[in-house]
Amino acid sequence: MPPKFKRHLNDDDVTGSVKSERRNLLEEDSDEEEDFFLRGPSGPKFGPRNDKIRHVQNQVDEVIDVMQENITKVIERGERLDELQDKSESLSDNATAFSNRSKQLRRQMWWRGCKMKAIMALVAVILLLVIIIPIVLKYRT
Repeated sequence: MPPKFKRHLNDDDVTGSVKSERRNLLEEDSDEEEDFFLRGPSGPKFGPRNDKIRHVQNQVDEVIDVMQENITKVIERGERLDELQDKSESLSDNATAFSNRSKQLRRQMWWRGCKMKAIMALVAVILLLVIIIPIVLKYRT
């Protein structure tokens, strides 16, 4: 089934059609009623209605200002989120490096402890030999 509407219009399609339609409408002979619909109300004879239009236009301008501020805040928030993401990645890298260094240091300290225990055991054996050998030699003779 073919699509009913063109799903993706580019700006040239939209502005070109609006301009050509306006040009066609303005080129033909037009009276005051058509000018009113094409160009909007003009002059002071539409006073109360013009005030309403100005009021609505002011409201639209306020909404546009609020939306622009919101968009600016969203963009700033996105920038802050990018900065936070960079910082968290940096912290993650530092944490990994710290973990690796701490494991390496733990192994070094374990080997150092083993060496100290081996040296103490060797010293104890040498002291025992120094004490026991003269006693054994004395009783043999």
